[in-house]
Amino acid sequence: MTSSRPFTAQHSSDAPSPAAPPRDEPSSFRRSLIAANIGGAIEWFDWNVYAVFAPFFAARFFHTANPVSALLSTLAVFAVGFLMRPLGSVLFGRLADRRGRKVSLTVSITLAAAGGLLIAVTPDYGTIGVLASVLLLVARTAQGIAHGGEVGASYTYVAEIAPPGRRGLWSSTSYISVTLGTMAATGLGALLSAVLTDDQLHTWGWRIPFALGALFALYSIYLRRNLAESTAFGTTKPYPKASDGPSRASFALLWRHRRPALLSMGLTMGGTVGFYTWVVFAPSYAVSAKGMSATSALVAGLLAQCVFLVTLPVAGHLSDRFGRKPVYYVCAVGYVVLPFPLDWMVRGAFWQLFVAMSIALMVMAFSSSIIGVFFAELFPTEIRATGVGVPYSVAVALFGGSAPYLNTWLSGMGLHAVFTGYLVALSAVSVVCLRLLPETRGRTLS
Repeated sequence: MTSSRPFTAQHSSDAPSPAAPPRDEPSSFRRSLIAANIGGAIEWFDWNVYAVFAPFFAARFFHTANPVSALLSTLAVFAVGFLMRPLGSVLFGRLADRRGRKVSLTVSITLAAAGGLLIAVTPDYGTIGVLASVLLLVARTAQGIAHGGEVGASYTYVAEIAPPGRRGLWSSTSYISVTLGTMAATGLGALLSAVLTDDQLHTWGWRIPFALGALFALYSIYLRRNLAESTAFGTTKPYPKASDGPSRASFALLWRHRRPALLSMGLTMGGTVGFYTWVVFAPSYAVSAKGMSATSALVAGLLAQCVFLVTLPVAGHLSDRFGRKPVYYVCAVGYVVLPFPLDWMVRGAFWQLFVAMSIALMVMAFSSSIIGVFFAELFPTEIRATGVGVPYSVAVALFGGSAPYLNTWLSGMGLHAVFTGYLVALSAVSVVCLRLLPETRGRTLS
């Protein structure tokens, strides 16, 4: 290692002393916490609306001769969004570490809103031909970049503005916003399916959620422009210079802290596959493989996510009291032990899916609630947003984004148990990485 203290989040003694905060700073930061999380919820709403409504607009952007091919093409564009997330984490991580968390968060939600609006207003394939497919790809690329940039900047920002003794609790709100955005997308899909005919959904109804997302994002842009910059960023040393440019300087800093970066990536692998397995894939698997009605599976999934919402702040609070690692172990070890029993539990009844998903998501909450603050506490201020965002986004792109498709492919061949074993193996890797990471509760972030 080129750094003698790779895991410290404190600055050296020549760092500027923090200025006395203004008297109204706590209330200002609480307002900023709400604004940051509203933006996060909107980005996740936009992200999941695409998956929910893909069956309705697939034929509008690709050649309609083969509906299955059109759907697969649309899902391929969805995958492109995942591949763009690491690029977004690099670009917006640099921006957050050089110009401030507020600037990065404002630009990321603006880019995400532009992507959603472009999808809402793009004419269909029958009107402008292949240009419709190109514009969909451009819009999804923009959303993927924005989504990747959101993670590092928002996790870092929330950790930095939180009271030191309540960082875990405050950071749990980041995943609360994720869950609310996901649930809103699913709920809107159910609502529009109930009030619109199938023909209306296929012709124009699918545009409504994208337009709503862009409209809500405008309000979020306004809120984020008034964010209070974190004290940690305001008192950090100037961003290090390099003779060959700031990009090389940022990557040099990330390389210097490569051990926590690689370990945090390994820690993310099991959790992200577990999340996409039990939030995204489980309801559709219950329908296709176990014969459950789509309505029952949807309701079971939404109720289980309510359980997840309640558990998140509890787990965050426990991490403030007992430490990050003991709480994170609940999820890491849980996903080594529980996947096969939970799979066995799902037999086609509503209550079975609800109980299995609730257990899976309760365990997941013990990592999701604190992953942002845990990673933020591993890196110094001048590289924190990049250090948090890049490893996380790479792990999600490689393992989380591919999980539903790999699971579908293996389940279609009768090999669902193979995927479950894959989840267990990745979770075991996460346990090892967690063992190698230090406890970070109580570290100074400025």
